[in-house]
Amino acid sequence: MIRAVIVDDEQKAIDSLTWELKQFNSEINIIKTFNKPEEAIQFLNTRSTDCLFLDINMPTMDGFQFLDKLINRDFAIVITTAYNEYALKALKHEAIDYLLKPIDSDDLKETIKKIKKHHSNNLPISKIEEVLLNFNQNFNQKKITISTDGKLIFLDTDKIIYIESDGNYSTFVMQDNQKILVTKKLKEVNALLPENYFFRIHNSYIINLNKIKEFIKNDGYVVMQTNDKIPVARQRKSDFLDKV
Repeated sequence: MIRAVIVDDEQKAIDSLTWELKQFNSEINIIKTFNKPEEAIQFLNTRSTDCLFLDINMPTMDGFQFLDKLINRDFAIVITTAYNEYALKALKHEAIDYLLKPIDSDDLKETIKKIKKHHSNNLPISKIEEVLLNFNQNFNQKKITISTDGKLIFLDTDKIIYIESDGNYSTFVMQDNQKILVTKKLKEVNALLPENYFFRIHNSYIINLNKIKEFIKNDGYVVMQTNDKIPVARQRKSDFLDKV
């Protein structure tokens, strides 16, 4: 859903554009409207939006002066005005479109397409990461997404043998003997893993319960499919036995 803000000194113009945008209510949500540009500047400098519909002809400041007062302009800007001589200047201010009042429904439809394209092309990396992380955590228990060192790593949980901690770092030991080092504490890694199949057996280790080869009771350690021996913390032994 694209979040939109409307700024126009005439309330009738705001009401008219709001009414026109209702036909796109499944795509655009008008989060705020302003007929005082000073209040809109304060809002936009402290809150985020995806699109701004901005009137050029306002008495206290024109739309271009308004844009110059914004700290961030990482959203789509659509200029609205009754005068067509502002078109070139609007483009120079990086507006994605220009609508003449009264706004034509077909013109608005084309503008919405441009807004959606701009929004898709400029989706922040953090947002993409959030979407991916949420998808894998909520819907895909066979994969986890690890964000580390400016990149996303996608791991098949079925191929993880165990994870070993080294302070602020964790090493994934995979079934093909590959080792993947990530800048994550073990606690953070544990939160990403499906609890039905993984268990934090020790302060320094999380194991894949499906990859245990042996459990040596007297010595208190497990042997994984890689033949690595992982100690079982005394205080976790009872919970571990319940799991297996």
